[in-house]
Amino acid sequence: MVPSGTGVIPTGTAVVQPVRALTTGTSPEASASPAAGSSDSAAGQTGESSDAGGLNSLFVAKGKEYFGTCADPGTLSSSETADIIKADFGQITPENSMKWDALEATRGVFTFDTADQTADFAAENGKMLRCHTLLWHSQLPTWVEGITDKAELTEVIENHIAEVAGHFKGKCFAWDVVNEIFAEDGTLRDSVFSRVLGEDFVSIAFEAAKKAAPDAKRYINDYNLDSATYPKLTGLAAKVKEWIAAGVPIDGIGSQSHLSESSGTADALKALAAAAPEVAITELDIAGASAADYEAVTQACLDLENCVGITVWGVSDSQSWRPNENPLLFDGSFQPKEAYTGLTTLLA
Repeated sequence: MVPSGTGVIPTGTAVVQPVRALTTGTSPEASASPAAGSSDSAAGQTGESSDAGGLNSLFVAKGKEYFGTCADPGTLSSSETADIIKADFGQITPENSMKWDALEATRGVFTFDTADQTADFAAENGKMLRCHTLLWHSQLPTWVEGITDKAELTEVIENHIAEVAGHFKGKCFAWDVVNEIFAEDGTLRDSVFSRVLGEDFVSIAFEAAKKAAPDAKRYINDYNLDSATYPKLTGLAAKVKEWIAAGVPIDGIGSQSHLSESSGTADALKALAAAAPEVAITELDIAGASAADYEAVTQACLDLENCVGITVWGVSDSQSWRPNENPLLFDGSFQPKEAYTGLTTLLA
């Protein structure tokens, strides 16, 4: 999740990423600045986006649920951004405003004002709201990091999820319940959650999310799931199957898809789709934004019945967490690029 899902996320852990994925030294979500992104919705309640026109309308006509993007009040304050979202996208993922540090910086004190603005924009404009994220090792307050007692951390997780998912109940059609919990070798990432609770934190989080917002889809979301044979993907897929078989209420896998090219996407998505009831591309951006790569990723989702939607991680290159790679569908002047035109042709 690019301080996703976009703020600089200090993970402090170098990762080795597959050739076809974005190659950086940290989590993709850990590379943008939170400041950059810094009433019930019928769309959220029904799980259907409005006829937004543009890309979303075309994608939905192909049997999918949404073609979305990320946003928060900081980016929505740009009239160009807001107008493009209204015209082309049917779903919004809050970029930073629903992360733990934004909502519960002080234990037991919840601040929803900024996140509510994002949710209100979605409701007022008939957009689905895909909420992000309930549990993540980054953008995590120090008071959570310092917990060493199992019972205490369990209570803290359950309370945070009850308050946050409960606050947005009926507005979020889906939640990224856990985000970036796997290391590159396919084992669980080292975090306060895994150190104190082992893998039990996964079932604790998903059960809490189900209790607080039973109608929202519940996802595990991660990056570098872009090659079917990459250890991170195979490890995640195996554990998801195991957890679902054990009764953990996981509905889907989100592949962030911060890419350098698209060549491994189709096979990777198939592998993920075989492990969970549904999959989604949740934070798509592609270095250089070639039309062929965007079309290939979109086709990969179209070809899978249980790939439900695509979220592009931003509107304009000027707002991207990868500012030197021009990875989005609209350039720095908010003009549609060849990749945008290619998608409209593909989906026509």
